[in-house]
Amino acid sequence: MATKIKPQDLTREKLLSLAFCEIHRQGFQGASIANILESTQLTKGALYHHFPTKHALGLAVVDEIIAPQLESMVFQPLRDSANPVATLLEIIAGVASFLGDEGIMLGCPLNNLMQEMSPLDEQFRHHLNTILETWQQTISNALLQGQADCIIKPEVDCPAAALFIISAWEGCISIAKNKQSPETFKLCMKQLHDYVQSLTNRI
Repeated sequence: MATKIKPQDLTREKLLSLAFCEIHRQGFQGASIANILESTQLTKGALYHHFPTKHALGLAVVDEIIAPQLESMVFQPLRDSANPVATLLEIIAGVASFLGDEGIMLGCPLNNLMQEMSPLDEQFRHHLNTILETWQQTISNALLQGQADCIIKPEVDCPAAALFIISAWEGCISIAKNKQSPETFKLCMKQLHDYVQSLTNRI
């Protein structure tokens, strides 16, 4: 029997979804509670019932929207893959399509918040860094599995390569956002794909 979703849970999900969109477009500091409430057609009381402060809402967006997006797009496919290196190459090759032109031009939600909030707020920095560490560890594990399977060259420093892959990925989308150019992102990510391919003996 399907579990019935409580109205208060739907309200919370609605608030999180619209808050994510507002923060993605305006940044956390520029995000307007009034805009979020107008979009959701909820009262301020309903918002503060679930999130006592704008700060709490922002952290929830990081933990419950941004982290699960990366989990479903990158982390879980790599963990579940019988050939995680091939899966990593597929993810890199397909990320532009996954994000879409608008997503590319708005920038990576994670990176946007890292640039904006990490120097200003220790809690934000900690929550964002937790996602980064998971990302690095997941890619590092994929490369290490590739080494065990004789796919990745034995001289590759897998944790360092994983950190570089994430840095390049985020750099690609930052430059594309600044240029407002999805084509720039696709070109840059092709170079990242080729870098990962260069680490392999075969795929």
